[in-house]
Amino acid sequence: MSRDARWKALLELLVERGRLDVEQAAGELEVSAATIRRDFDQLAEQQMLVRTRGGAVVHGVSYELPLRYKTARHASEKQRIATAVAALVAPGEAIGLTGGTTTTEVARALAVRPDLGSGSPALTVVTNALNIANELAVRPQFKIVVTGGVARPQSYELIGPLADGVLSQITLDVAVLGVVAFDVTHGAAAHDEAEAAINRLLCERAARVIVAADSSKLGRRAFARICAAESVDTLVTDVAVGQDMVRRFEEAGVGVVAV
Repeated sequence: MSRDARWKALLELLVERGRLDVEQAAGELEVSAATIRRDFDQLAEQQMLVRTRGGAVVHGVSYELPLRYKTARHASEKQRIATAVAALVAPGEAIGLTGGTTTTEVARALAVRPDLGSGSPALTVVTNALNIANELAVRPQFKIVVTGGVARPQSYELIGPLADGVLSQITLDVAVLGVVAFDVTHGAAAHDEAEAAINRLLCERAARVIVAADSSKLGRRAFARICAAESVDTLVTDVAVGQDMVRRFEEAGVGVVAV
């Protein structure tokens, strides 16, 4: 296992459990305890975790795993979700994409759609996510509009009043939201309030709103609300979603696509 793969696995285990000890981590990753100690020390230097006697704990009270360290957790589900979301976008439309692992997969699914291989433009993509803009900028048939703002290192998203200025001047056919939580009562949410504010503005500028989220994020709530469930037209998720959850979303006026 490469160092990057170990680091990703260690950080995800920390997010799930709150703390890890060296011997436990070594056993789960099938590497030596000395390797884990070295990994913990190096991650602590980057302030990704806090070293303890014999192990490590997550850094801070509220912890969000930075995008660059997220592994392919629910990878197949996210790819299926992304393909289904991409199919809901018509050629020539203006689409807003927020940051996140699932929306990044949506961008990739759009990029390989045969009917979007040409056009003037084939698609207009508005995003505040630097990584998404970087991936799509090489597609000459796509018109890429990047909001201004200050880069948030955890998600590569641009936030702040400079982004507000761009988004207030445009209209979108569809906004695709990546969320950390989506609940019928509490709505769609993010970890960071500034990120949520930009995502909310994208929703307000769009004729329809799609939430792209695997089932592990449903029925949960997070710190910063993006929008109410009633503001979402369609939820695209995976087939592990419970039927009771589907019924509750549909009663709130949200169409559910499970793939």
